[in-house]
Amino acid sequence: PYIYRLANVDDDGNLLEVDAVKRAFLEVNGRWHTDSSFRAIPALASILSAKEVPSGEGDTCFASMRIAYDAMSEGRRRSLEGLCAVHDYAYSLSAVGAGGVTQDEKNSVPPVEHPVVRTHPPTGKKSLYVSGHIERMVGMPVEEGRIYVRELIDWCTRPEYVYTHRWQQHDLLMWDNRCVLHRASSVPAKQKRVMHRTTVAGEGPVE
Repeated sequence: PYIYRLANVDDDGNLLEVDAVKRAFLEVNGRWHTDSSFRAIPALASILSAKEVPSGEGDTCFASMRIAYDAMSEGRRRSLEGLCAVHDYAYSLSAVGAGGVTQDEKNSVPPVEHPVVRTHPPTGKKSLYVSGHIERMVGMPVEEGRIYVRELIDWCTRPEYVYTHRWQQHDLLMWDNRCVLHRASSVPAKQKRVMHRTTVAGEGPVE
């Protein structure tokens, strides 16, 4: 019950059709994000293990939001103080064309606000906290806020800040969702990609 199957195949092991609803959910993983940021208590960490790996596709990219924050000028860091963003599960799915979010699902995961800069509990260091799950910025016009978030994500994910993991079968990776962005580089159309993910629950509201 603690394992979520991230796969482009159905329960019988057949590749999903190009227009399969589940493919839209997989496409969300192709956007830079941090897991469960749309929850009031976001995930602490994620553990991903490779069961079936496509050849030359399906890499996972990682970027440090802590390093990106440290690389900012002092003035830019000051401009971020006190800013909050609204993270919304339904918006995240709608952004990739997944229109099948039920009202019950929306009610179970309502939009939440988190600060754009957070403190990493174990170290006390500050980090950006942005994600593809952000629907808008508090206090900004919606479109202006979305552009602002994209600029911050682009800053975090400059090539020199990104590690790309090229999976081999049985690899297992763990990462800290409190200060790391990630994304799948592609969702293979003609090769199987089966991953098992376990999410480590967070310890409290974002500070």
